[in-house]
Amino acid sequence: MSTTNDRIRGFVQMVADLKFENTFNPYTDTCPQFDRLDAPAIRRNNLHAVLQAAVERGVSSIWVARDLGYRGGRRTGLALTDEANLGHHSKLLQTAALRKSTEGPVVAERTAAVIWQMLLQINQPIFLWNVFPLHPHMANEPMSNRCHTRTERLAGRSVIDELMKLLQPQFVLAIGRDAQASLLELGIASEAVRHPSYGGQTEFATEVARRYSLPTSTSQQSFSF
Repeated sequence: MSTTNDRIRGFVQMVADLKFENTFNPYTDTCPQFDRLDAPAIRRNNLHAVLQAAVERGVSSIWVARDLGYRGGRRTGLALTDEANLGHHSKLLQTAALRKSTEGPVVAERTAAVIWQMLLQINQPIFLWNVFPLHPHMANEPMSNRCHTRTERLAGRSVIDELMKLLQPQFVLAIGRDAQASLLELGIASEAVRHPSYGGQTEFATEVARRYSLPTSTSQQSFSF
Protein backbone atom coordinates (compact mmCIF):
# COMPACT_ATOMS: atom_id res chain seq x y z
CA MET A 1 0.00 0.00 0.00
CA SER A 2 1.47 3.36 -1.03
CA THR A 3 2.09 6.04 1.56
CA THR A 4 1.23 9.70 1.10
CA ASN A 5 4.89 10.49 0.52
CA ASP A 6 5.02 7.80 -2.18
CA ARG A 7 2.03 9.43 -3.86
CA ILE A 8 3.67 12.86 -3.71
CA ARG A 9 6.86 11.50 -5.29
CA GLY A 10 4.74 9.72 -7.86
CA PHE A 11 2.88 12.93 -8.65
CA VAL A 12 6.09 14.86 -9.24
CA GLN A 13 7.29 12.07 -11.52
CA MET A 14 3.98 12.12 -13.43
CA VAL A 15 4.52 15.79 -14.23
CA ALA A 16 8.19 15.23 -15.06
CA ASP A 17 7.22 12.51 -17.54
CA LEU A 18 5.00 14.82 -19.63
CA LYS A 19 6.56 15.74 -22.96
CA PHE A 20 5.13 17.64 -25.92
CA GLU A 21 6.52 19.50 -28.91
CA ASN A 22 7.14 23.22 -28.33
CA THR A 23 6.89 22.93 -24.56
CA PHE A 24 9.42 23.25 -21.77
CA ASN A 25 9.12 20.81 -18.88
CA PRO A 26 10.87 22.55 -15.95
CA TYR A 27 11.20 19.25 -14.08
CA THR A 28 13.26 17.50 -16.77
CA ASP A 29 14.40 20.14 -19.27
CA THR A 30 17.35 22.49 -18.91
CA CYS A 31 17.29 25.97 -20.43
CA PRO A 32 20.72 26.52 -22.05
CA GLN A 33 20.38 30.29 -21.68
CA PHE A 34 19.53 30.65 -17.99
CA ASP A 35 19.50 27.38 -16.04
CA ARG A 36 22.01 25.91 -13.65
CA LEU A 37 23.11 22.38 -14.51
CA ASP A 38 20.98 20.93 -11.70
CA ALA A 39 17.97 23.15 -12.43
CA PRO A 40 15.44 20.35 -13.14
CA ALA A 41 16.29 18.62 -9.85
CA ILE A 42 15.93 21.91 -7.96
CA ARG A 43 12.51 22.51 -9.48
CA ARG A 44 11.36 18.95 -8.74
CA ASN A 45 12.43 19.45 -5.14
CA ASN A 46 10.58 22.79 -4.97
CA LEU A 47 7.39 21.17 -6.24
CA HIS A 48 7.75 18.23 -3.86
CA ALA A 49 8.27 20.60 -0.92
CA VAL A 50 5.20 22.75 -1.51
CA LEU A 51 2.96 19.78 -2.31
CA GLN A 52 4.08 17.89 0.79
CA ALA A 53 3.46 20.97 2.94
CA ALA A 54 0.03 21.47 1.39
CA VAL A 55 -0.94 17.84 2.04
CA GLU A 56 0.35 17.90 5.62
CA ARG A 57 -1.12 21.27 6.58
CA GLY A 58 -4.25 21.03 4.48
CA VAL A 59 -5.45 23.68 2.05
CA SER A 60 -9.03 24.81 1.68
CA SER A 61 -8.55 26.11 -1.84
CA ILE A 62 -6.45 25.65 -4.97
CA TRP A 63 -5.84 28.50 -7.42
CA VAL A 64 -5.51 27.22 -10.98
CA ALA A 65 -4.29 29.29 -13.92
CA ARG A 66 -3.86 28.16 -17.52
CA ASP A 67 -0.16 27.43 -18.21
CA LEU A 68 3.32 28.16 -16.87
CA GLY A 69 4.86 31.38 -18.18
CA TYR A 70 8.43 31.94 -19.35
CA ARG A 71 9.24 34.51 -16.65
CA GLY A 72 7.59 32.58 -13.82
CA GLY A 73 6.96 28.86 -13.55
CA ARG A 74 9.39 27.95 -16.34
CA ARG A 75 12.14 29.22 -14.04
CA THR A 76 10.78 28.21 -10.61
CA GLY A 77 8.77 25.07 -11.31
CA LEU A 78 5.94 26.59 -9.28
CA ALA A 79 2.66 27.87 -10.70
CA LEU A 80 1.99 31.62 -10.45
CA THR A 81 5.32 32.11 -8.71
CA ASP A 82 8.31 34.02 -10.01
CA GLU A 83 11.79 34.10 -8.49
CA ALA A 84 10.98 37.28 -6.60
CA ASN A 85 8.29 35.41 -4.64
CA LEU A 86 10.03 32.12 -3.86
CA GLY A 87 10.57 33.29 -0.28
CA HIS A 88 6.91 34.22 0.12
CA HIS A 89 5.87 30.82 -1.22
CA SER A 90 8.00 28.97 1.31
CA LYS A 91 6.65 31.12 4.17
CA LEU A 92 3.03 30.68 3.09
CA LEU A 93 3.26 26.89 3.23
CA GLN A 94 5.98 26.80 5.90
CA THR A 95 8.48 24.83 3.85
CA ALA A 96 12.25 24.91 3.94
CA ALA A 97 13.74 27.60 1.70
CA LEU A 98 12.83 27.11 -1.96
CA ARG A 99 15.84 27.35 -4.24
CA LYS A 100 16.44 29.47 -7.32
CA SER A 101 17.32 27.24 -10.27
CA THR A 102 18.72 29.83 -12.67
CA GLU A 103 21.92 31.82 -13.05
CA GLY A 104 21.98 35.61 -12.99
CA PRO A 105 19.67 38.16 -11.36
CA VAL A 106 16.21 37.41 -10.01
CA VAL A 107 13.52 37.73 -12.68
CA ALA A 108 10.07 39.05 -11.75
CA GLU A 109 6.75 38.47 -13.51
CA ARG A 110 3.85 40.93 -13.46
CA THR A 111 1.11 38.33 -12.98
CA ALA A 112 3.00 36.66 -10.13
CA ALA A 113 3.50 40.03 -8.44
CA VAL A 114 -0.27 40.69 -8.35
CA ILE A 115 -1.07 37.12 -7.30
CA TRP A 116 1.36 37.25 -4.40
CA GLN A 117 0.29 40.68 -3.17
CA MET A 118 -3.17 39.16 -2.70
CA LEU A 119 -1.94 35.87 -1.23
CA LEU A 120 0.00 37.80 1.40
CA GLN A 121 -3.19 39.64 2.34
CA ILE A 122 -5.16 36.39 2.63
CA ASN A 123 -2.38 34.74 4.66
CA GLN A 124 -3.69 31.18 4.62
CA PRO A 125 -2.27 28.08 2.92
CA ILE A 126 -3.38 27.97 -0.71
CA PHE A 127 -1.98 25.66 -3.36
CA LEU A 128 -1.16 27.05 -6.81
CA TRP A 129 -1.37 25.06 -10.03
CA ASN A 130 -1.97 25.25 -13.78
CA VAL A 131 -4.39 23.33 -15.98
CA PHE A 132 -1.38 22.51 -18.17
CA PRO A 133 1.63 22.18 -15.85
CA LEU A 134 4.36 22.87 -18.44
CA HIS A 135 5.47 25.99 -20.30
CA PRO A 136 4.04 25.98 -23.86
CA HIS A 137 5.81 28.30 -26.30
CA MET A 138 5.77 29.22 -29.97
CA ALA A 139 7.89 27.12 -32.33
CA ASN A 140 11.54 28.25 -32.22
CA GLU A 141 10.67 30.92 -29.63
CA PRO A 142 11.38 29.37 -26.21
CA MET A 143 10.97 32.72 -24.43
CA SER A 144 7.37 33.19 -25.56
CA ASN A 145 4.03 32.10 -24.16
CA ARG A 146 1.17 30.38 -25.95
CA CYS A 147 -2.05 28.70 -24.88
CA HIS A 148 -1.79 24.93 -24.54
CA THR A 149 -3.76 22.84 -27.01
CA ARG A 150 -6.73 20.64 -26.21
CA THR A 151 -4.59 17.56 -26.90
CA GLU A 152 -2.01 18.76 -24.38
CA ARG A 153 -4.70 19.52 -21.83
CA LEU A 154 -6.37 16.12 -22.09
CA ALA A 155 -3.03 14.30 -21.99
CA GLY A 156 -2.34 15.85 -18.59
CA ARG A 157 -5.74 15.01 -17.16
CA SER A 158 -4.46 12.27 -14.85
CA VAL A 159 -2.08 14.77 -13.25
CA ILE A 160 -4.71 17.23 -12.12
CA ASP A 161 -7.04 14.38 -11.12
CA GLU A 162 -4.34 13.02 -8.80
CA LEU A 163 -3.70 16.50 -7.41
CA MET A 164 -7.36 16.89 -6.46
CA LYS A 165 -7.31 13.49 -4.75
CA LEU A 166 -4.19 14.41 -2.80
CA LEU A 167 -5.39 17.81 -1.60
CA GLN A 168 -9.18 17.42 -1.54
CA PRO A 169 -9.81 21.20 -1.60
CA GLN A 170 -13.12 22.71 -0.55
CA PHE A 171 -13.13 24.82 -3.71
CA VAL A 172 -11.06 25.61 -6.78
CA LEU A 173 -10.47 29.20 -7.89
CA ALA A 174 -9.82 29.54 -11.62
CA ILE A 175 -7.54 32.45 -12.51
CA GLY A 176 -9.24 33.62 -15.69
CA ARG A 177 -12.12 32.34 -17.80
CA ASP A 178 -9.79 30.28 -20.01
CA ALA A 179 -8.67 28.31 -16.98
CA GLN A 180 -12.26 27.84 -15.82
CA ALA A 181 -13.37 26.53 -19.23
CA SER A 182 -10.41 24.16 -19.39
CA LEU A 183 -11.09 22.85 -15.89
CA LEU A 184 -14.74 22.27 -16.75
CA GLU A 185 -13.73 20.15 -19.74
CA LEU A 186 -11.65 18.06 -17.33
CA GLY A 187 -14.67 17.63 -15.05
CA ILE A 188 -13.52 20.04 -12.35
CA ALA A 189 -15.94 22.71 -11.15
CA SER A 190 -14.44 26.05 -10.17
CA GLU A 191 -15.20 29.65 -9.36
CA ALA A 192 -13.56 32.15 -11.69
CA VAL A 193 -11.95 35.52 -11.09
CA ARG A 194 -10.55 37.94 -13.64
CA HIS A 195 -7.00 37.18 -14.71
CA PRO A 196 -4.75 40.02 -13.49
CA SER A 197 -2.98 40.49 -16.83
CA TYR A 198 -3.87 43.07 -19.50
CA GLY A 199 -5.15 45.65 -17.04
CA GLY A 200 -7.14 43.22 -14.91
CA GLN A 201 -5.25 43.79 -11.65
CA THR A 202 -7.90 45.86 -9.87
CA GLU A 203 -10.81 43.65 -10.92
CA PHE A 204 -8.85 40.55 -9.89
CA ALA A 205 -8.07 42.06 -6.49
CA THR A 206 -11.68 43.11 -5.94
CA GLU A 207 -13.03 39.65 -6.77
CA VAL A 208 -10.44 37.86 -4.62
CA ALA A 209 -11.03 40.24 -1.71
CA ARG A 210 -14.75 39.55 -1.91
CA ARG A 211 -14.23 35.77 -2.05
CA TYR A 212 -11.93 35.76 0.99
CA SER A 213 -13.80 38.47 2.95
CA LEU A 214 -10.87 40.86 2.95
CA PRO A 215 -11.24 44.57 3.79
CA THR A 216 -12.48 46.71 0.90
CA SER A 217 -9.25 48.70 0.98
CA THR A 218 -7.34 45.58 -0.05
CA SER A 219 -8.82 45.67 -3.54
CA GLN A 220 -8.02 49.37 -3.90
CA GLN A 221 -4.30 49.01 -3.27
CA SER A 222 -1.78 50.06 -5.89
CA PHE A 223 0.28 47.26 -7.36
CA SER A 224 4.04 47.53 -7.57
CA PHE A 225 6.07 45.51 -10.08
